[in-house]
Amino acid sequence: MQDSFQTPSLHLQGLNPEQLRAVEHFEGPILVLAGAGSGKTRVLTARVCHLIHTHGVPADRIMAVTFTNKAAGEMKERIARLLGAEPGGMWVGTFHALGARLLRRHADRLGWDRTFSIFDADQSLRLVKTVQDEAGLDRKRWSPKAIKNAISNAKNQLITATDFAAENDGSFDLFMRNVAKVYPEYQKALKNQNAFDFDDLLMKPVELFENSSDLIERYRERFAFVLVDEYQDTNRAQFRFVELLAGHHTNLMVVGDDDQSIYGWRGADIKNILDFEDAFPAAVTVRLEQNYRSSRNILQAANHVIAENLNRKGKTLRTERVSGEKITTLESFDENDEARWIVREIETSLREASGSSYSSTAVLYRTNAQARALEDAFRRQGIPYQVVGSVRFYERREIQDVLAYLRLISNPRDAVAFARIVNYPRRGIGLTSQEHLGLWAHEQGISLLEASMRASEVQNLRTAGAQGLTRFAELVQRFSIRAAQATVGELLEELIEELDLVRHLIKEGPEGEDRARNVSELIAGAVDFDATQLLSIAKEDADGFTELDLFLQQVALVADVDRLDPNADVVTLMTLHNAKGLEFPIVFIAGMEEGLFPLGRAYDEPDTLEEERRLFYVGITRAEDKLTICWARQRRRAGDFNYNTRSSFLDAVPEELVEERRTKRLSVTGRMAPHHGRRAWQSGGGHHEEGEYENESDPDYSLNQDTPRFVKGERVVHETFGSGSVVEISGFGRDLKVTVDFEDAGMKRLLLRYAALEKDWP
Repeated sequence: MQDSFQTPSLHLQGLNPEQLRAVEHFEGPILVLAGAGSGKTRVLTARVCHLIHTHGVPADRIMAVTFTNKAAGEMKERIARLLGAEPGGMWVGTFHALGARLLRRHADRLGWDRTFSIFDADQSLRLVKTVQDEAGLDRKRWSPKAIKNAISNAKNQLITATDFAAENDGSFDLFMRNVAKVYPEYQKALKNQNAFDFDDLLMKPVELFENSSDLIERYRERFAFVLVDEYQDTNRAQFRFVELLAGHHTNLMVVGDDDQSIYGWRGADIKNILDFEDAFPAAVTVRLEQNYRSSRNILQAANHVIAENLNRKGKTLRTERVSGEKITTLESFDENDEARWIVREIETSLREASGSSYSSTAVLYRTNAQARALEDAFRRQGIPYQVVGSVRFYERREIQDVLAYLRLISNPRDAVAFARIVNYPRRGIGLTSQEHLGLWAHEQGISLLEASMRASEVQNLRTAGAQGLTRFAELVQRFSIRAAQATVGELLEELIEELDLVRHLIKEGPEGEDRARNVSELIAGAVDFDATQLLSIAKEDADGFTELDLFLQQVALVADVDRLDPNADVVTLMTLHNAKGLEFPIVFIAGMEEGLFPLGRAYDEPDTLEEERRLFYVGITRAEDKLTICWARQRRRAGDFNYNTRSSFLDAVPEELVEERRTKRLSVTGRMAPHHGRRAWQSGGGHHEEGEYENESDPDYSLNQDTPRFVKGERVVHETFGSGSVVEISGFGRDLKVTVDFEDAGMKRLLLRYAALEKDWP
């Protein structure tokens, strides 16, 4: 490989002194505190190249752990480009992907077959519900999702089902006692179905290493250098995995930013990065504080915000860029007013900035529910957009149905997949038939699929049901045989045709047509997998597996952010959590209100409040050139209107960095706003401090001269019916009525005091 290297030290060119120090570190532990936009990916890839190029470390003795599959792919591409050759044999991937890779090799040591299924969140939840029903626990009283989350948290803490049951069986906490009933049976059911859930991909490799001294020694020798990205987001299981693998030789580089630790709610432990020097006393620490992304004003705001946190290592981002535009804070009337203003601002900036595109802009928000008003506004204005993290592609009903077929073809013991598709499309197998089959399969100690093949032997099973089950089993068996020879693309196309699935979906109407298109997209992805994915899989990992097995593993491990299309000319809408690791020239943060961001419950726990502030810091540092932070005086949440104040997080941003703006709707329309326990009345006509106009009682809107008045021909917006034009106005006072011709909903006659019509401001 030495002859194929490009220019010597190409990987070191352009590195700043701190980056160079991190890259050139050779043996022993090193902690790289990498601020937002400080080039940490470049440091990681340059270090791998340096180990190979300068120190002669074979690529197959290096393991690099990334946060997303997309990041893993980009790292491998960069390394290959810098070296002029593929880093053959190097393991690069997420903790989950590397865990799955280990289990594919050694699952038999734990009592699983190597062709196991990987259950995603939906499949795991279905199994929890089944176990919960068998345990007699009322689903309405004891949330299956809450039980599943408790099991997940236990696994991330490396607490086995046996230990959890022993610890909580006599607990005073009734919920935990019930989880202790479900967890062991849930784990047994996973094993019976030859399946792992997502958390097992972290927990079980640790179990492998801890219980197999020969195995851990083999991998310690194999991976002499370990690099971990996004270390601030690791949990107990991930820390233990790294400790077992690299704790002996300690050639461990961890890269992360304690100021961007935002996943405590799902088990991440910020102490892993804060206490790294305690776990590895010989560690060298390097701070990357030079930011290559954002303007100076944006960085100053970020530095002031995060300085409010106490639980941090401490660093200050700096940049050589000019100050740039001030940060805009936008005060709006409600979420619809906020969304319309954002849409128009995007249109304006696109008109004024030559060469810019929709893809340069992202709108970020704290909760997925906020996307509704934004999507409505984007659709109404005809602006193209993509939503990341709402209904994930692989979680859509029709995709889950097709994948269930593939999972059952790959793993005949997958009872969750069987239950989902045994009567889809309908083949005359009702719930009663399924119950009889399940009882008989349990008595015989065989899988549901095997029982279906022998359905004629099952007592109390109607002939039609038995025949349907036999035909279903024969179909699965036939495709299982086919999977051994066919590519996954060919297999999927043949399966969809055999099931006549597209016709069944289209019969569902317009929504069914969308579902059919999604199935076509899944087929396209499977065909692409034929040509590209197998090229990067080591032969030792592919032996004994069909292409279908490997495709299902990839699908199970893909994150929604991995599906983000960076080449699409669309505005990106996503939660702040999903935005981590991304950057955009123009960023809007919507919903910056107390109780929403930070969430109200964050005030109950200082650590949670600090995590919320770190999330705000992540949002600020996504912006390269322009940042706008929006908040609404009122917002509909969970069906009720909340009256809001501006988020206290904004108080940390110096006034000289900020330009305050208000929507036209807010300037023209009087509004109610909370003020020190009372309502403060503000009218239009310029900016006023809260409380400048105070009334002890609520105003009568029917007498308010600032309430929007409508005239014939005027454009208006209704939350449900969309945009339209006023056709007629009749009545007086509280009985005033308007007739509106809505573009989508047609003609509607509405009582004005209930209609909540808004002017469609230009």
